[in-house]
This record gives sequence, structure tokens and C-alpha cells, in this order.
Amino acid sequence: MSELTTHTLDVPGAVLTYDVRRPSRASDARPLFVLGSPMAASGFTQLVGLLDDRAVVTYDPRGTERSTLAADGEVSVELHADDFHRVVQAARAEVGDGPVDVFASSGGAVNVLPWVVAHPDELGTVVAHEPPLWALLEDRDVQRQVTQDIVETYRRDGFGPAMAKFIQVSMQDAPLTAGYLAQPAPDPAAFGLPTEDDGSRGDLLLDGNMATMPWFEPDLDALRRTTVRLVPAVGEKGPGTMPRRGGEALAAALGVEPVVFPGDHGGFASSDWSPDNDPAAFAARLRAVLGG
Repeated sequence: MSELTTHTLDVPGAVLTYDVRRPSRASDARPLFVLGSPMAASGFTQLVGLLDDRAVVTYDPRGTERSTLAADGEVSVELHADDFHRVVQAARAEVGDGPVDVFASSGGAVNVLPWVVAHPDELGTVVAHEPPLWALLEDRDVQRQVTQDIVETYRRDGFGPAMAKFIQVSMQDAPLTAGYLAQPAPDPAAFGLPTEDDGSRGDLLLDGNMATMPWFEPDLDALRRTTVRLVPAVGEKGPGTMPRRGGEALAAALGVEPVVFPGDHGGFASSDWSPDNDPAAFAARLRAVLGG
């Protein structure tokens, strides 16, 4: 078993909680930072348990699970990227002073891009798995309108109706057309979601990431020039879905082919939603991509 230590870190507008797992045996492998957004460390438990040949850092994004967001704290792609930088610097005593590799999933794969630009010396290989990069999509304008509708629904009606809309759009396997928003709103109960508004707000996905991430514009020129080995990646399942198209678009913008990983958008974890995902196969593929 890998030795686990847990720490907290004060950053502007938040207090972050992060974990460091030391390798269970002597290893020359580079430390690995596994991150997502809004997914917290708990979502990567299956994957991280299969990577005990290297030091692994995980964390909870500001405002999720063990990490807190100040009353006046903000959320943005750039702030998440700065949080990554601060976590790695805080973990230096346990992971050493050299570059770290990164596996970034979903929103984390968007948030990691400013870190690549701002601190390339801190990074070795960065795997950006299925980043929902609105700015690079052919249907970006409709996607942004749909996302704004989800945010407004959450602020007005609460979690269930907004999450139902998020799930519905996540299931689309082709670019959205201008008429998408004209269809009836989905029933939250059809997805097992609450139909009543409990009055709570502050969900990082529905009123944080989705309110800011769609308007992020990656610095493609800087990403093309970077010394970091940036690897756009997609899941083998889910062709046509928005995050997969984001990974493909990033690869095309960088002039490379996306690396294909086993499973779907969350292929690193088997769950009731995705029982056929194979975390062991995913970990093997990640290890091969990282080079060890």
C-alpha cells in the first residue's frame, strides 16, 4: 500500500485539500498529479490505486468536497490553473523539485492549459483527457447558449432541473443545432433527480465551471510553442460527444492525433453509470503514454 498524507493549503479565495501518495516501492517514475474539475480526489480512487509505482498527487478543487471557497471567492479557469501550481509547489517536500506529469480529466483538462503556458518548467507530460473546450467547437455559439441556459436554470430552479438539462446535453453525440433550446425541458425525475428546489446553491459545476469555462480561449500559439509534452486524449467510447470533440479539436489545433484511452469520458472508473469501464486497462494505457 502507498503511504498517504493529506494537507490543506490556503490560496487566494479558498482553502484547498490535497493528498500525496508515495510509491510502494523504489521508482524513477516522475511524480503524477491526477486532477479533474469538478471531480475531486475521490473520483480517481480506482485509477490512483493502480499507480503505486510513482508518487501521485490528488486534490479537491476549490469549493468541492474537502476544499472550501470563501464567501467572496471566485472560480475561473485561470484560478484553477494557479491552484494546480500552488499545490505542486506546496508538495515539493514529498515529490521533489523536478517536473511533474499530469493526468487531467474533463474540466481539469481545460484548466490545465493556462498552467502549461504559465509554468512549463514545472511540467513534463500533460495528458488532457476529453477537455470540453467550447471555444474550439464548430457549434460553440449554440453550446454557449445551452450552457448559459443551464446556469440560469440552476440559479432560478435549483439542482434537479439544471442537472437534468446538463445530462441531456451531455448525451448528444453530434454538434448542436440552433433549434436545440426549443425542445421541452427534460424531467428531472427521469434521471432520478429531485424535482423540488431545496434552496441550496453554489454547485461548482452548475454555477462555477459552467458560468465561466465556456468563454475560456486557450492560447494556442503558446501551447504550440511549449516545451511541455502536451497530449490531447479521448475515450474510445462516446464519439461525437462534446468533450470528445473538444479533445479532437485540441489535437487538431496542435497538429497531432489524439491518444485514445479505453472506456468513456470517465474511463478511469467503473460505476453504475459505466460498468464496462476498465480502470486497470486505463491505468496501463496511461502508464504507457507517460513512458513507464
